[in-house]
Amino acid sequence: MAIKKILIANRGEIALRIHRAAHEMGIKTVAVHSTADADAMHVRLADEAVCIGPPPAGQSYLNIANIISAAEISQADAIHPGYGFLSENAKFAEIVEAHKIIWIGPKPEHIRTMGDKVEAKKTAGALGMPLVPGSDGAIKDIHEAKIIAASIGYPVLIKAASGGGGRGMKVVPSEDQLETLMQQAGSEAKSAFGDDTVYMEKYLGNPRHIEFQIFGDGKGNAIHLGERDCSLQRRHQKVLEEAPSPVITPEERVRMGGVVTKAMADMGYRGAGTIEFLWENGEFYFIEMNTRLQVEHPVTEAITGVDLVREQIRIAEGHPLSVRQDEIEFRGHAIECRINAEDPRTFAPSPGLVSYYHPPGGMHVRVDSGLYAGYKIPPYYDSMIAKLIVYGRTRQGCIMRLKRALEEFVVQGVKTTIPLHQALLDQPDFLSGEYTIKWLEQWLAELEAEEKA
Repeated sequence: MAIKKILIANRGEIALRIHRAAHEMGIKTVAVHSTADADAMHVRLADEAVCIGPPPAGQSYLNIANIISAAEISQADAIHPGYGFLSENAKFAEIVEAHKIIWIGPKPEHIRTMGDKVEAKKTAGALGMPLVPGSDGAIKDIHEAKIIAASIGYPVLIKAASGGGGRGMKVVPSEDQLETLMQQAGSEAKSAFGDDTVYMEKYLGNPRHIEFQIFGDGKGNAIHLGERDCSLQRRHQKVLEEAPSPVITPEERVRMGGVVTKAMADMGYRGAGTIEFLWENGEFYFIEMNTRLQVEHPVTEAITGVDLVREQIRIAEGHPLSVRQDEIEFRGHAIECRINAEDPRTFAPSPGLVSYYHPPGGMHVRVDSGLYAGYKIPPYYDSMIAKLIVYGRTRQGCIMRLKRALEEFVVQGVKTTIPLHQALLDQPDFLSGEYTIKWLEQWLAELEAEEKA
């Protein structure tokens, strides 16, 4: 079924990204917005706009009834959820489909399965993906926890079955701390996600975070579009991503790409998805799957030439995948910097009026952002205000172009993390590609210590 009008159930740069893909396909767009986003760029550019509530996300961007009403009022025949907010809410997907509106996303049952970390791990294992040694499912009590921990060896990691972002996650170095930390993880999980269920995994000492982009047509066909290295993280939040990973060989890419593609084909997966792994000493371990578009999807687009949002829309319309696996070529290197409205030293949010804005340009430089001079960044939402994506024929060439682009990037009136990225690109460990998920926080701690000395 041809989609004629998409309601974009999101805000900021991802709402703009979806709008652009839709317009390039001749599809009209409907922006929904809170009162705080009335002047946002995605609202200005969309064909129609509907206010869905006051600033708090719970009363606007997470308000399912208001979003469905906006779709019906505007006669939108499809909804794209972007990332975050309701993008991985199986109930929302079911409600959308129950209202005879096309859901531009995976099947609700797959969202539900992969949204539960315990079920996701079971499913991944059954589909042939390598797992981190750990509990088969939720841990019932401390007695069971001690038996499992003893069998896999300390340190172990206690993780919340629901949610993410590092909440409900505790590293347990020894048995005498197991009960206390397990209770803390359960309490955090209950507070953050309403579910105190936890499970256990072997704690990997110093891994990298490698994820594979996949697409399925929902009819048993699937492809992968290579890996992204997302190891540069602070408090489990990604800061910079690159594709391909500096440490993954072409042979490893083919092998693991085959594993994830077969798994998604066997699952009958529909649409875009990302399978996340920890990688250490040449071994991959499944950690979770995101059943949505990722923030860092542009680096994959840069090295493959495939428009991922366009592909999402096509699959939702019932079309087959636009490319076969043997038609996908991985060329060059791409890096994305997440630019946040934050103090680059303390990471305190810095909302406010953007008095001057000048994005960088030039060959193979892309900026995904809803910023403009005179725009007031609201304090109610995530602090990411732009993504700078740069492509080069080689990793070194990409880094040099990225340095130049960051020099050109001007945002005045608020503090941003541009200086952080500039400093990061001068670090020998980054330049050599020899970093892990622990590296960035260690480097930041060293910087802080130097400042205090």
